[in-house]
Amino acid sequence: MIENTQETRKTSMLILESSLVFSNVLQKNLCALNYRVTLAKTLYQAVELLSVQTFDVIVLDLHLRDGEGEMILQNLSILDPKLKMIVYSIDHDPNRSHTWDRYGVLAFLSKSDPIAHIVRKIDALAQSCDQEPRARLLWIGELESTVQHVRTLLHVRNYRLFVAQSQEEAFSFAPIDLILLELDVYDTANVERLRQVRAAYAEPQTPIFIVTQAYDSALLHALIQNGANEFFVKPLLGEMLGERIDFWLERQRIQNVQQREGRLLQEYKNVIDKSMIVSKTDPHGIITYVNEQFCDISGYRADELIGRSHRIVRHPDTPASVFQDLWTTILSGNMWKGILKNRKKDGSAYWVHAFIYPIITRKGQIDEVIAIRHDVTQLHLVKESLSRALQRSDSDLDEAFHLSKQYETVIDESNSLTRVDTEGKILFVNKRFCELSGYAKEEVIEQSFSAMYADDIDPLVVKQLWETIQSGHIWRGVLKNKRKDGSLYWVKATVVPIKDKQGKITEFMSVRNDISEIIKLHEEIESTQQEIIYHMGEIAESRSQETGNHVRRVAEYSRLLALKYGLDAQEANKIAMASPMHDIGKVGIPDAILHKPGKLTDEEWEIMKTHAMLGYAVLQHSKRPILQASAIIAKEHHEKYDGTGYPLGLSGETIHLYARIVAIADVFDALSHDRCYKKAWEDADVFAFFEKERGTHFDPNLVDMFLAAKEEFLTIRNHFKDALNP
Repeated sequence: MIENTQETRKTSMLILESSLVFSNVLQKNLCALNYRVTLAKTLYQAVELLSVQTFDVIVLDLHLRDGEGEMILQNLSILDPKLKMIVYSIDHDPNRSHTWDRYGVLAFLSKSDPIAHIVRKIDALAQSCDQEPRARLLWIGELESTVQHVRTLLHVRNYRLFVAQSQEEAFSFAPIDLILLELDVYDTANVERLRQVRAAYAEPQTPIFIVTQAYDSALLHALIQNGANEFFVKPLLGEMLGERIDFWLERQRIQNVQQREGRLLQEYKNVIDKSMIVSKTDPHGIITYVNEQFCDISGYRADELIGRSHRIVRHPDTPASVFQDLWTTILSGNMWKGILKNRKKDGSAYWVHAFIYPIITRKGQIDEVIAIRHDVTQLHLVKESLSRALQRSDSDLDEAFHLSKQYETVIDESNSLTRVDTEGKILFVNKRFCELSGYAKEEVIEQSFSAMYADDIDPLVVKQLWETIQSGHIWRGVLKNKRKDGSLYWVKATVVPIKDKQGKITEFMSVRNDISEIIKLHEEIESTQQEIIYHMGEIAESRSQETGNHVRRVAEYSRLLALKYGLDAQEANKIAMASPMHDIGKVGIPDAILHKPGKLTDEEWEIMKTHAMLGYAVLQHSKRPILQASAIIAKEHHEKYDGTGYPLGLSGETIHLYARIVAIADVFDALSHDRCYKKAWEDADVFAFFEKERGTHFDPNLVDMFLAAKEEFLTIRNHFKDALNP
């Protein structure tokens, strides 16, 4: 076995071929098309590979040392019923191969064909397998056996097939890309039935294939005249049917692209015509078209311009050499662009930035010239004004310098300013920086600015800051800093790279505003919000007479398990903050059920289960991220990994990760403590329960992480003991 190890392959492919010559040639060509290719010489080697890995497509010969023909296909399909195969062999027996579609055979290719043709065919088939279902096909007919055969033929080619036994039922599946219409060859109403199907779908480009039991030339002629595109006689040959479906859908796709591109081109023309100044001339400069914007800016009507030379709007100030260069460039087949000063009908001037394109015929001749212009008159007027302003006197410059110093003072007094070199060493700090940090200037100059950061600052924030400014971009964000006395403060910072004339970064300047009060207020709000959530969770738990610290333990268990799973601290904290509300829906459950010491009846249990959706209903409309997370947890924490939970019967990873985490935390705490209906379990029994329910009740990966960290969970439990479990 030889495996190609090049990276970035798009589709995995197994070539099962006893001849090294054929297999090596195929591998080389398919690797060049960016496939990940593995070779096997025998059926045994192929079975061994398929038992440990999956492949998108298998290309195989039906003549191996340890297998022949259909037996090879049977063995491979047993390992993977969804396997897609391309048979590549020296011979092709059509009497048998047309029944092999059920094994996932996409096509039968001959080794006698040119290798370039074979590779193109394999590439086209593999690409179709690599996509989502490519098209929506509709079968209209009544014979179940034929439907199943067609479904098998099309599934392997990645088509989605809908089945309708009547035309009325067929309407519910629209839109449809292609229709397979089963007709009785002896039914005289066939033509009318085809007309009804064609009229009902109202898309003249939708292909319709006719499938009949026998060939009838008169019927075929009548059906084609009334909108049929293809005619097939049973039994259907999968390869032929698939190829014809591919052909018609690709034809339809190309037509749709052409129509879309045509509409898009017209929209582009409309946008340009509405938003820019456009004109057309013949190769001699005679105007053949002007748009409304051209008339507006020039002051001429269209009938005053069409048929005249462009000299009608030429301003006498524009040198003749500009127009000589313009026409030399255009007549050589190239685009000319530049600024032109033109003259309106009333004699006033206007300026345009012009892009002038020659339209070249296939014979290389200029058919017409299109000019697209932007009005830049205001820009030129401003430039003239600035030019005059630059001639101000020395006294004006002194006044400007005086004002700039005042601006500098305002900035210096209200902001903390620092400058650091490209290595991060401090070059300058202002008075405000010293007041804010508690350091004197001489204590920080030449020191690394990293010493100013708080010890627990997020290293990712610092990394992103330096990557941004070292790439020449401005960074904005919040930084947590440390004063000389060790106290913390927060700043909103803007860090700007300073560059020399050559664009090389020489240093960085940072402007900071103290936002410590805002951060502290935000933290206080978050703390208050968390306290409220804890109390609401405790109220819900107290109604069912559960232990006082239950919600706090569940929160800490959830935080720990989220971190073990690999979530960052911020998301782990969000789960912990949201988890106390997991049973908030119990406030809507009657006390008689909540406090019942024995087993609930079926009716009582159904009422109890409603607390999940009650909790979700209470929380679902909140815009707060924590309460949104609480709503998800309340709704789904009683779902089970195998789909037998409630309220929705979700399974696997369709259950939200937050709910899967809290489910383990909640059950662990419930089993570890006394409840009104049971006594606390021994620890060994609790952990044995989770091992037993791994993959059934609980996410198996999360259970593994939980069991690997038993001692940490027990430490949390012992820290938050309560009166019921001293």
